[in-house]
Amino acid sequence: MFPDRLRDGYQAFLDGRFIGERSRYQSLAEAGQKPEILVFGCIDSRVSPEVIFDAAPGEMLVVRNVANIVPPYEPDREFQHGTSAALEFGVQALKVKHIVVLGHASCGGIRAFADEIEPLSPGDFIGRWMAQIAPAAQSLGPRSLSDADYLQRLEFATVELSLRNLMTFPCVRILVERGRLQLHGAYFAVATGRLMVRNPDTGTFEAFSGRSSFNETAAE
Repeated sequence: MFPDRLRDGYQAFLDGRFIGERSRYQSLAEAGQKPEILVFGCIDSRVSPEVIFDAAPGEMLVVRNVANIVPPYEPDREFQHGTSAALEFGVQALKVKHIVVLGHASCGGIRAFADEIEPLSPGDFIGRWMAQIAPAAQSLGPRSLSDADYLQRLEFATVELSLRNLMTFPCVRILVERGRLQLHGAYFAVATGRLMVRNPDTGTFEAFSGRSSFNETAAE
């Protein structure tokens, strides 16, 4: 049976938000979607980009996977390129103007990689997927910090890695170099609701506060 929680939630949507945004939905259905922002986020149920950024329907194209990873450009590799296909669609078909890689605190995928957790199944899909962040871990050097500090640094480094991987896609690199596409890194602290945005000049993640994005260095 379809979950009662979803039935109740849908009814609340029909009675509330849909009534207020009905014309927007109809316009989107007739004219198609034209989001300017593509967000790569984690599948973690606590970190919904649409909720965090209070997005209306049609405002953001959201791609979610374990640990918000964007793989490098590897068209000849024999596996399904779900994330890369979504990137191609957003950049080439929808012509988004911004791409955001949104990391977050307490990421289970990052911890699984750092702690070398045993596979959950014979397929070890999580382990093989998370192996992609090995370069990010290597960039941090030996694990000499406290557990919490190291994991946060690895979460930041994974966002950085995804940003670098984005630039390996010719369609992204060309548009960035022409000033028609901007890449951004961000990080959400689940417990506090604090958002940190990567400063492109320094590479550091700094607290976003009101109208000024870079007025406070964040230490979470």
